[in-house]
Order: sequence, then C-alpha cells, then structure tokens
Amino acid sequence: MAKLSDLIISKVRVKLLKLFLSQTKEMFYVREITRLTKEEINAVRRELDHLQKAGLLSSEKRGNRLYYSVKTTFPLYPELTNLVIKSTGFGRLIIKNRSKLGFVKFAFVSQKLSRGLKRDPDEVDLMIIGKVIMPQIALTVKQIEKMLSTELNYSCMTEEEFNYRKSHKDPFIVKVLLQPRITLIGDEIQLLS
Repeated sequence: MAKLSDLIISKVRVKLLKLFLSQTKEMFYVREITRLTKEEINAVRRELDHLQKAGLLSSEKRGNRLYYSVKTTFPLYPELTNLVIKSTGFGRLIIKNRSKLGFVKFAFVSQKLSRGLKRDPDEVDLMIIGKVIMPQIALTVKQIEKMLSTELNYSCMTEEEFNYRKSHKDPFIVKVLLQPRITLIGDEIQLLS
C-alpha cells in the first residue's frame, strides 16, 4: 500500500492531486495537464508515472493520446479528497473566512457536492452551526455557487437549536447527519455526540 510520502512531496504532485481530486470524473492527457498546471512536461510526466505506480491514477490509450484519471477505489482516495477540499476551492474559502462568518462551531459539506455527484434537491449541501452573520454567509454562498456553477442548498442554525433538534431526533437533522459529509470546521465526534 502507498504511503502518504509517496503522494505529496513536490509542488507538481500537489497540483496534480488538486486537478484530479477536484474533478474526479474527468480524464486528462499530458499536454492538457501541462496547460492546466502551468508546469513543464517532463515534471508532469514524472509525477503522473509516480502517482500511477502508487495506484492513485489509471491510464487509458485513446488514439495517439494517453489519458489519465483518478481511481476512486484507491484506499486513501476519501482522505485525499478531504484534504484537497479543505485546502483549495470552496472548503478553503469557508475555513479562511471563518472569523468573518461569525462564531462558527461546525461547518460541513456533503460529499456529493465535493465530488461533483448528482444531488437530490432536498439534500443539504452546506450546514453551518453557530452564531453566524447571515449576510456574510449569503455572500460566501454566492461565491461558492459561482465557483462551482451550481446552486447550493444550505442551512444555518445556532448550536442550541441544533442540539435541541438532534436530541429530539428531528427528521431534518437526522437526514443531514446520515448523509456522507466532509467536516470543514469543528470536530466530527463533538458534532455527533
């Protein structure tokens, strides 16, 4: 099995991880990857080879091009995806703006949103718990919607309301807690206890 040090060691590898793990359904060929990452072709080829040997990427020949894609069955795939979501894009935006949003105790996003999967219209994509500043939340949500080119279903509530509804097994809260999520702010164990 691959070690973490096999995966994250160079800036080119980090760029490749961001590219592949933020667009898991896409396939890319080498020249396309060099354009997207703005890195030299030899460095990109070397890192692609390393990530393929580690088992994270697979390749497929189509015509005269070799296409690469991420293997979602890779044992560290969920954890790597969580790292990418938290360190780039909308996850980073929420974490970075935490103090502007008010006192946020917990914030989490659905894994379907983070992986670009089809979502049900009644699912919550983003949940924020704490004493929040709603106009700032709305502004941040608009930025995320623009970034992802999709509308977000989000919900905010105080910690007291969340705990009350959780203790009374409110159907909405039960459903939110049962869906797979990535916790951006807060401790997962405290969230569930």
